[in-house]
Amino acid sequence: MSEITPATLYVVATPIGHLGDLAPRARAVLAGVDAVCAEDTRTSGLLLAQFGIVRPLLAVHEHNEDGIAARLVERLRDGASLALVADAGTPLISDPGYRLVRAVREAGLAVVPVPGACAAIAALSVAGIPSDRFCFEGFLPAKAGARRERLAVLAAEPRTLVFYESAHRIGESLADLVAAFGAQREATLGRELTKRFETLLGPNLGAIAAAVDADPNQRRGEFVLVVRGNEDREAACLAEGRRLYAKLVAHLKPSQAARLAAELSGAPRKVLYDGE
Repeated sequence: MSEITPATLYVVATPIGHLGDLAPRARAVLAGVDAVCAEDTRTSGLLLAQFGIVRPLLAVHEHNEDGIAARLVERLRDGASLALVADAGTPLISDPGYRLVRAVREAGLAVVPVPGACAAIAALSVAGIPSDRFCFEGFLPAKAGARRERLAVLAAEPRTLVFYESAHRIGESLADLVAAFGAQREATLGRELTKRFETLLGPNLGAIAAAVDADPNQRRGEFVLVVRGNEDREAACLAEGRRLYAKLVAHLKPSQAARLAAELSGAPRKVLYDGE
C-alpha cells in the first residue's frame, strides 16, 4: 500500500467505466486516507465497495463546496489525509473541486495528484485528429441561443476542440455544430468510452449528426466530441469577422461596424459590409 502522508489532499482519478482502469496507486490511496470527498457519495460508495474499500465519505459538490472547504482545510491542518474524487474520471475536469484545491493550497498544505482515466484525453487519443494543441470546452451552454453564440466564437479556433455532451442534448448540439462549423469539419464522437456499448463515430460532423439522428441507441450514454480546428486561416478570419460584425452592427452604422470588425479580425471589410 502507498504510504499516506498526513495533512495532504490527494486528487484521485477513478474509472470512467471499466473498473480495470483504477490504478493500483489510486486504489491504495483511497483505502488509506482518513476520508474520501465525493461529488456524489452514493456513486463513489458503490465504486469503493467494488474494491472492498470502506472509508468515510464526505459530500463535496457545486452547492456546498464554498462552505465546506474551510472545514476540510481545518481537518487537514489537524493531520487528517483526504482524497477527492469525481463521479468518474479525473476530478475538476468539468466537475467541482477547484475551490477546495485552491483553499488547501492557499493554506500551505499539500495537494497530490493521483492520475488516471479522463474521458477527454481518452477520446482525443483515439480520434485520429491533431492532438498536439487542443482546447477543452467541456459542456456547451444548455440554452440554444447561448450555445450557438459560443459556437460562433469557436468556429475560427485553429486548435482541436474537445466537448462533453449529455444524452438529452446531443442531437441539438450536433445540429448546431454542423450549422456553425460546416458538415465536412472532421470530427470523432466517442460514446460510453471504456464501457460495454462504447462506440466511435466519424469522420465528420455531418456524418456523425446523421448517424445519431438515425439510431436512438446512439443518443444514449455519455459523449465526448473531438472536432478538428479551423486550419483555413482565411476562413477563420472571415468567420471571426462576421461574428464581430453581427455584434457591432447592433450599435454602429454598418460601414463603421464592418471597418472595426475587419480591423479586429483581419477579414476583408468589403466582404463583411456587402454581406449585410
